[in-house]
Amino acid sequence: MLGIGVLGCGRIGAMHAANIAAHAKARVTAVYDINHAAAQAVSAITGAPVMASASEVFASPDVDAVLIATATDTHADLLEQAIAAGKPVLCEKPIDLSLTRVDRCAAAIAHTSLPVQIGFVRRFDPGHKAVFEAVHNGSIGKLHQLIITSRDPGFPPQAYLEKSGGILRDMTIHDFDMARYILGEEPARVFAVGSRLAAPTLMNVLDDEDTITVVMTTHSGKQVILMNSREATYGYDQRVEAFGSLGMAVSENRRSHHMVLSGSSFTGQAAPLLNFFIERYREAFDAEIDAFVDTVENGSPVAVSYHDGRQALVLAEAALKSLQEGRIVDVSEIG
Repeated sequence: MLGIGVLGCGRIGAMHAANIAAHAKARVTAVYDINHAAAQAVSAITGAPVMASASEVFASPDVDAVLIATATDTHADLLEQAIAAGKPVLCEKPIDLSLTRVDRCAAAIAHTSLPVQIGFVRRFDPGHKAVFEAVHNGSIGKLHQLIITSRDPGFPPQAYLEKSGGILRDMTIHDFDMARYILGEEPARVFAVGSRLAAPTLMNVLDDEDTITVVMTTHSGKQVILMNSREATYGYDQRVEAFGSLGMAVSENRRSHHMVLSGSSFTGQAAPLLNFFIERYREAFDAEIDAFVDTVENGSPVAVSYHDGRQALVLAEAALKSLQEGRIVDVSEIG
């Protein structure tokens, strides 16, 4: 059984801890959070001891690997400390909001052969993964266009938004990673537009956007469109469409069931969309832990590499530059 220490016991950390505790080949062997009550709550669910510090987690002989789900501005520091302690890492996205800090972390861990997996969980969604396979096995012929829609059911708390790094680094970054994953090649040019439509007063305070569209092209001419909104009144909207020379592959929204009710005075009534990311990507979160355990124990390739985490942030920075300057940005301008 792989012993995993969980750093960060907020909503996503607690979910990860529960998933690890239920895993056939892993267990939670330590938990830590600066909020002691949150750590105690996860400890009560998993039976893992609460540690007084992250250093204590890294030093524990019962901890074979660590999962980092703390605040974003602590990810790089903890990742470096984990590698220095000889612990493989599964780190939530993003690695950091600063590309300079991401590169400094990369240099600090460059010597290691220990696995470092980044938490872009949507790669593990069965539907999205099936789109990837349809593109790469030739089912839809040559890929021409990729359209990714991600709309949240509602705004996160303002305190979260203030530290999120903005919609492109916080939300769209998932879609940048999904685009790279499905394309199989790097986007070369990026153009982004943003609006303050859903909550203009709050967005003015935060100097951010709540509605974003990003258009990207690759060197070979493949086109990508990403569409985001912080607020979709009908639920958590998550769709991927790949259009090619021989057909199209689509990963649709998920519902609690797929019965559609029709009658003489109504038609097409369906179950609501699954509520939010924990519910929508439940199977994907389980598969993400599976992949990490397999990598650590069997040496299988890292499913989502540190480089993948860096490149998603590069695209976010290119989109932000495009948004601020009102022009198409070559990704090479970012690095």
